[in-house]
Amino acid sequence: MSWEMVVVRVLFVIALAATSYLLQPFQVSPWSGGALGAAIALFFVWFELRLERASLKRLIGAAFGSILGIAGALMMGHLLSMAAIERNSLSFFQVTLLFLMTYGGLVLGANKGDLLNLSALGGLFAGERQSRKHYKILDTSVIIDGRIADIGETGFIDGLLIIPQFVLRELQMIADSSDSLKRNRGRRGLDILQRMQKMGTIQVQIVEDDFPAIREVDLKLIELARQYEGKIVTNDFNLNKVAQLQGVPVLNVNELANALKPVVLPGEIMRVFILKEGKEYNQGVAYLDDGTMVVVDNARKMISKTIDISVTSVLQTTAGKMIFGKFDDRPRPEVVHQ
Repeated sequence: MSWEMVVVRVLFVIALAATSYLLQPFQVSPWSGGALGAAIALFFVWFELRLERASLKRLIGAAFGSILGIAGALMMGHLLSMAAIERNSLSFFQVTLLFLMTYGGLVLGANKGDLLNLSALGGLFAGERQSRKHYKILDTSVIIDGRIADIGETGFIDGLLIIPQFVLRELQMIADSSDSLKRNRGRRGLDILQRMQKMGTIQVQIVEDDFPAIREVDLKLIELARQYEGKIVTNDFNLNKVAQLQGVPVLNVNELANALKPVVLPGEIMRVFILKEGKEYNQGVAYLDDGTMVVVDNARKMISKTIDISVTSVLQTTAGKMIFGKFDDRPRPEVVHQ
């Protein structure tokens, strides 16, 4: 919640309280009128905060259900007016029916609103649905890990990165731990968050949404992902499995790292075809099927030949991947058969 919105809400409460104080509705005393106005304003602020958490589909469902409820109440009230009912009793039945059906339509419409397919309507609704799908909700482990900041700098993550307030509280508890190892991990997580907030390539937003009835942070994250129709970013194996079982999409940083791991490791033997001479003395150059360049020491005289080399290092740069190897040009000892 930004401080600008806090100021606006405080001014709204003060303005309505002052108005009720001056006008004295229901012929009450000025102070009672002011208290009544402040109470009504606080109710509207609370209602507005609840609306902020509701999805667009729930709001549309609630509005449509309320309209149907009001229409049904008016029709039934008109039928009741034709019956021989005493005037005060008739008014009571009509008002009660209006409130009952409006409330029932609102609640039923909000609960069934999740079944709406807004993308089929196109236009503004399709854009709303698409943007909500780009929400990425970070858990504590992936923030402490720190690789998410490096991924963010590359521009591979789009949409809005959401940090729930309960994740911040967990980070703060870890940073305040008496255990030095935990304390350092918590402080690292807070430093990573500050770094991400200063990046120009990603957007980070801290949200106040919480679920007091749910105690486990992992389950809170799953519920928040459902509410925002977003994805959880984590490297926690258990959270990954639980979220998938409940139908919540997950982006696992460890799975990404495994997908990007080198095809070869230092010390491995690989067979290559030396295509041309290298830039440095006595080097030969080969290429893998995917276009990766392989620079081989002691292979200049092996041009146009297929040889076995020993990988010495793998270099990953923004321009691509390069493999460095070494060819053992020493003659192999002959095996004497008895």
